[in-house]
Amino acid sequence: MSRNTKINVLLLIVVAALAVLPLALGLGDHKEEPFAGADAEAETAITEIKPDYEPWFSPLYEPPSGEIESALFALQAALGAGVLAYYFGVHRGRRQGEQRALDQARDTESAAGGTVTAEESTAERA
Repeated sequence: MSRNTKINVLLLIVVAALAVLPLALGLGDHKEEPFAGADAEAETAITEIKPDYEPWFSPLYEPPSGEIESALFALQAALGAGVLAYYFGVHRGRRQGEQRALDQARDTESAAGGTVTAEESTAERA
């Protein structure tokens, strides 16, 4: 097993443990909503500290239920992951394309009897 494979497997185990351990250990059992988001926790804490607090802003859109709110959050996370994956894929593809072009230029020059450096190849493409 290669080093990268070992690291990936270890990371998958850590992610799975982070997802399962809170449920298995019963963290949050003493709460009405055990795994409420940070916004709800902050709202509860602020209300306890200062009951007459007035928020500065109100939400632009208030989903009719918690399930819809969760679905919109999941959609937002998926879109963000998609954008990041697209960016990194394009970046990697460009880098591989440049490497292939450089290797091809080197092969062409070596077959013709000359040698080409990375600087010369870059200058030729420009």
